[in-house]
Amino acid sequence: MKLIEMDGYAANPGDISWEPWHNITAPTGEKVVFEKYDRTSPSLTVERAKDADMVLTNKVVFDKAVLSQLPKLKYIGVLATGYNVVDVDEAARLGIVVTNIPAYSTQSVAQLAIAHLLHITNNIAAHDEAVHRGEWASCPDFTFTVTPQMELAGKTLAIVGLGNTGRATAEIAHALSMNVIAFTSKTQEQLPIYINKVETLEQLFKEADVLSLHCPLTPSTKHIINKEHLAMMKPTAIIINTGRGPLIDEQALADALNADSLYAAGIDVLTEEPLVSGSPLLTARHCHITPHIAWATLAARQRLMRIAMRNVEAFLNGKPQNVVN
Repeated sequence: MKLIEMDGYAANPGDISWEPWHNITAPTGEKVVFEKYDRTSPSLTVERAKDADMVLTNKVVFDKAVLSQLPKLKYIGVLATGYNVVDVDEAARLGIVVTNIPAYSTQSVAQLAIAHLLHITNNIAAHDEAVHRGEWASCPDFTFTVTPQMELAGKTLAIVGLGNTGRATAEIAHALSMNVIAFTSKTQEQLPIYINKVETLEQLFKEADVLSLHCPLTPSTKHIINKEHLAMMKPTAIIINTGRGPLIDEQALADALNADSLYAAGIDVLTEEPLVSGSPLLTARHCHITPHIAWATLAARQRLMRIAMRNVEAFLNGKPQNVVN
C-alpha cells in the first residue's frame, strides 16, 4: 500500500518530523510505503500518483481529468480546510474518500487578521524604521508620527462568516473594546452577547469601520466585495481578508483605495497565488499584502500534521473522519 505526499513543503518546510509517516501500518499489518515530494507540477501529478492508494495534497489539483487516470486511488487527504483543489463529486463517484483538516488554524488566522488591523492603525514598522534612520534623535519634540495613529475602542468590526475563525477574531476585537456586528444565518440568541446580528449585507457594509472576511468561497460569496458594496462603505473604513482571495474583486478594491473612498486594506489571500506582477493591488494606495501566511504558524502546522495523520489512520481502519464528499 502506497501513500504519496504530493506537495509537503508548505505545510512542513523541515521544522516538523516526517518520521511518524514512515511508521504507518494498515490494520492487516501491511506496511504503508510513504513517499514525499516538496512540490509537484501539474505535468507530474499523474506520474507521481499513478501507483498510489492514498495521496496527500495541499494545492496539487485532482480534477476529473486527473482522477480518471488514477484507478488505484482510494483516498485523498487535503492538507487544508478548503478542498476546492479536488473534484469531490467525481471522487465520490469513483469511490475515492476525500478528507480535509478543519479548524486547525483558527487562532493563528484570527491573530493575523488583528495583526493586519493593528499594522494599519499604528504602523509600528514604519515608526521603528524612522527611529533607526535617526529621525527621533533629530526631532525637536519628545514624540513624532510618520503615519496617523488610530484608536480602535468604540469602532465597529463587521464580520462576514461567523465560523470558528470569525468568532475568534470577534473575541479579540471585543477585548480591544470594539463593537462587533455580523451578517450570519445564526440567530441572535446563538451568538455571544458581544456580537450583534445585522439583517442585511448592506447594513453591515454601511456600519463597518473595519470589515473582516472569514466566509468560505462559494458562488454566492465570490466577489462579495465588489464596486457596488464598496460604494456603501465609509471612506474611513478598513477591509481585512484572511479568508479566500476571490471573495474580493481586486480591481474594484484597488480603485476604491486609489480614489480615497476606502482607507486601507490588509490582505493575506489573493485570487491568483503566488501574486502576479500585474495585480492592481500591488500598486494600490494603503494596500498591505502578506503572502498567505495566516495559517502558517508552527503551532497551526503541527496541528495540521497531527490531524492529517489521524485522518489517514481513520481511513485505514474503515472509519474515515473529516470526510467532505
